[in-house]
Amino acid sequence: MAQKLAPAADDHVWTAFEAEALPHVDRLFHLALWFERNRPEAEDLVQETMIQALQSFHRFQPGTNCRAWLVTILQHVRSNRRRAHQRSPVVEDPEGRIAHATAFVPPVPQDLTDEDVLRALGGIPVKFQEVIVLCDVEEFSYEEIAQIMGCPIGTVMSRLFRGRKLLQKHLSAYAEHKGGSEGPVDLAQWRSRKNLG
Repeated sequence: MAQKLAPAADDHVWTAFEAEALPHVDRLFHLALWFERNRPEAEDLVQETMIQALQSFHRFQPGTNCRAWLVTILQHVRSNRRRAHQRSPVVEDPEGRIAHATAFVPPVPQDLTDEDVLRALGGIPVKFQEVIVLCDVEEFSYEEIAQIMGCPIGTVMSRLFRGRKLLQKHLSAYAEHKGGSEGPVDLAQWRSRKNLG
């Protein structure tokens, strides 16, 4: 009798997983591709994320943000993989030295392309890139990002502020290298495009 009930239970879990989680695979893959900068690595990361999500789907609370739950799993998988590959850890900046060392940066010029923005984003430290992408591209709330990253909300806000300032500085350098621009544009204008290339 128990053997007859198990496949039905599995079918129910798969049906629920298919309805809740699978619609987010494309966005999860684009996020993984941005983080890894390598298609096979991103594919492996998403596959491992989805396997772990399916195995722990009984913990997912229906009615909550499934995409945030999946991105949290993806971040845990990434973290475990980084440790396994003995990548160097991200250096924390608890005293905010980076923020104090960052000089005033003029507004971002309008003639910059999405490619310029992506190149500049790739030039700032990863911990800032991640928060900018999660907030400004994936549109997660500060609370959701804090949960995904496993850090306090104040850290998210600080990294986002400092990351945007660093991004703006890089963009101004690109604009200067290109020979100036016609006028300033707010970073929110690029964020509204949400184009990761």
